[in-house]
Amino acid sequence: MFLIEEYQQQFVTYLEKYTITKEPKNLYGPIQYILKLGGKRLRPVLTLMTADIFNGDYKHALDAALSIEVFHNFSLVHDDIMDAAPLRRGQETVHEKWNINTGILSGDAMLIMAYQLFENYNPEIFQALAKLFSKTALEVCEGQQYDVDFETRNDVSIPEYLKMIEYKTAVLVGAAMKMGAIVAKASIQDQDNIYEFGKNLGIAFQLQDDYLDAFGNPETFGKQVGGDIIENKKTYLYLKALEFSNETDQADLSKLFSSNPEDISTKIETAKQFFESSGSAEATKIAIEDYTNKAFDVLNSLNISEEKKQLLKDFGNSLMNRTV
Repeated sequence: MFLIEEYQQQFVTYLEKYTITKEPKNLYGPIQYILKLGGKRLRPVLTLMTADIFNGDYKHALDAALSIEVFHNFSLVHDDIMDAAPLRRGQETVHEKWNINTGILSGDAMLIMAYQLFENYNPEIFQALAKLFSKTALEVCEGQQYDVDFETRNDVSIPEYLKMIEYKTAVLVGAAMKMGAIVAKASIQDQDNIYEFGKNLGIAFQLQDDYLDAFGNPETFGKQVGGDIIENKKTYLYLKALEFSNETDQADLSKLFSSNPEDISTKIETAKQFFESSGSAEATKIAIEDYTNKAFDVLNSLNISEEKKQLLKDFGNSLMNRTV
């Protein structure tokens, strides 16, 4: 087993060989750009780590890991277009640097490239990876649509929101880990259990992302702090603030999240005050911890050593204490 940083380095080295500029440049240039912007490389690292945990050769999982990373970045390119987001990882988004049409087409190409990477596996593993990938990719699209729908709805419930982030974010984390288990030829039970571990960790990860969007440091977060507030997204923070507030505060908060003022900094600060005074910010921290513990509970069902279980637990704890 390696340290997380070593898996990251192995993956980045493999990624650099993959992102060679091809023609036409206006199709492949944006792909190379988004893939080299950095980021946490969380999902591919999990694929490699999981393959190792189940006694497989992590190098054999590099194509599966790369597929997950290419797909994830494809979804970011299209999400940024839908959100009209100016920044991604502290740099211009693809549609800002090029244009919307280029972003759409390059994103489409990335989805196809993600599938192509499975062709490097034998038929049995190819089929298992492709089946999981297709299910996951469709769920991510469903999650994104829920997210878009929620922007214009005033009756979003917390269970609905949790389902949305499960589909939009968490299933891809679960799939990344299950792919590593598939490549390592782990038992079906272990494949399913490691998926559940990743999915619960993914929900905690997204709740943490929601929290950092409001309360993160703009110098380390890599995205526009307060972006969810500007876009009137009904995040867990917002929904909990509504739940905990009296009728007057509920009305004020709802009004704030249906406005598009020129002075966005005041809107962000007002929303953050609501989140803190209502107890929503603290409730979000508790939910992050709860889903992290749900993930850890799954570890008891895995047929791996205690040392490897602790490695997964340490990784989960490090994610929950991040600032980016």
